[in-house]
Amino acid sequence: MKVLKNYFLNSSYQLLVVILPIITIPYISRILGPEGIGINAFTYTIIQYFILAGNIGITTYGNREIAYHQGNKEKRSQLFWEIAFLRFITVGLSLSTFAVFLYLQEANLIIYLLQGIALFASAFDISWYFMGVEKFSRTVGRNFLVSILSVVCIFLFIKQPSDLPIYVMIVTGSTLIGNLSLWPYLRQEISRPTKKMEIKRHLRPTLQLFLPQVAIQVYAVANKNMIGIFDSITAVGYFNQSNSIILAITPFVTSLGTVMLPRVSNMFASGDTKSAKVALAKSFDVMSGLATPLMFGIMGISINFAPFFFGKDFQVVGLLMMIQAPIILFMAWSNVIGVQYLLPFNRLRPFTVSVTIGAILNVLLNFILIPLYGVHGSMFATLIAEMAVAIYQLYVVRQEFDVWSMLFNSWKYFLAGFLMFGVIYYLNTHWSMNITSLLLQVVIGAIIYVVLNVVMRTNLFIEGKKLLSRK
Repeated sequence: MKVLKNYFLNSSYQLLVVILPIITIPYISRILGPEGIGINAFTYTIIQYFILAGNIGITTYGNREIAYHQGNKEKRSQLFWEIAFLRFITVGLSLSTFAVFLYLQEANLIIYLLQGIALFASAFDISWYFMGVEKFSRTVGRNFLVSILSVVCIFLFIKQPSDLPIYVMIVTGSTLIGNLSLWPYLRQEISRPTKKMEIKRHLRPTLQLFLPQVAIQVYAVANKNMIGIFDSITAVGYFNQSNSIILAITPFVTSLGTVMLPRVSNMFASGDTKSAKVALAKSFDVMSGLATPLMFGIMGISINFAPFFFGKDFQVVGLLMMIQAPIILFMAWSNVIGVQYLLPFNRLRPFTVSVTIGAILNVLLNFILIPLYGVHGSMFATLIAEMAVAIYQLYVVRQEFDVWSMLFNSWKYFLAGFLMFGVIYYLNTHWSMNITSLLLQVVIGAIIYVVLNVVMRTNLFIEGKKLLSRK
């Protein structure tokens, strides 16, 4: 039940993450326009490289190591201080490198400087500790308040295209405030280190986790850099808006991975691998059942949703969303196998290989497809890369899991999702787009999917029925 509680806590925050962009993105898109959105997206992708270098693999490593020692306060405290000080050092080095970058930079200097607040804020991010001890209410509560504050500030202070620096400062400043707000909770959690800190011992394992993080980051942000180089800053804005919707939806599914990582890590440390594998097989089915309607739902509404939501200047985003939507399903699968299984079981090599394959494939395809098809080519490159990651990870675990059965059991979800898509797409292309028609399309789609799950008695329906019967 603790896993379920944490999943609902995480999902409730992800619901907020979806709702807030629904409020802010249309406003920001119309105020800043494609160029302003593109500048913000392009500069932030550059800062993300420095954040990545400063954090190395500490977030995932810290989460896992704290989970291994949940019940031992002394070891937990020692680990926390050693890992936290390592992060201070690495982020400090990254800040020094960023200062050199700023000295050499000419265009958008103020924007880069304000984006740098996010790099400074990353030094104080200790959410990995609370995830490791499975106290998700701490991070969810923090994120909720900070998110609300940032939305209020956006509507108060962003009034014209020249307010882009203020917008960047609000977003990055909120991150800093959010990270600092978690530190007071540590008084109840940890004590001072009882022995000499051995920071060096954490460097190698964090670097091992850093390699897959680099690969993940490459095909998470390199798209925007390459679109900016081979296409235009405006095209970066189009890509960013499509990506923002998909990434806002995806955590509804992948938040289960955030919850399962410390739980499976704890099972692994206790030697209970059998229970962990049973839980993961069930997780794969549940995530397939949740990801499928999200994928088909986005595909169904995207064409007329984009200009209605972002503004008429963003008409092209509709097709981009339709192309990108299947990523939701592939990310769900790779989250189960990679984040929930390979990482807790300390199988870093296949995890690293999988995301490296995705990164290399994405970059190579971008070189080929962006010059030919522009931003649409980059979207296809991203989709193929995510699919390759999921396929490789499923291949790696074929001896431990009955992969074919896991995939075959998802056919009912695909059938229900496809039929739902057909109805939604018809309504979307025949109805005029407004708030009422959009809500009706979502509700009708949800009813169709739920009813078909009940009729076909899918595992998702059976598990949901069991859950409701316990209450």
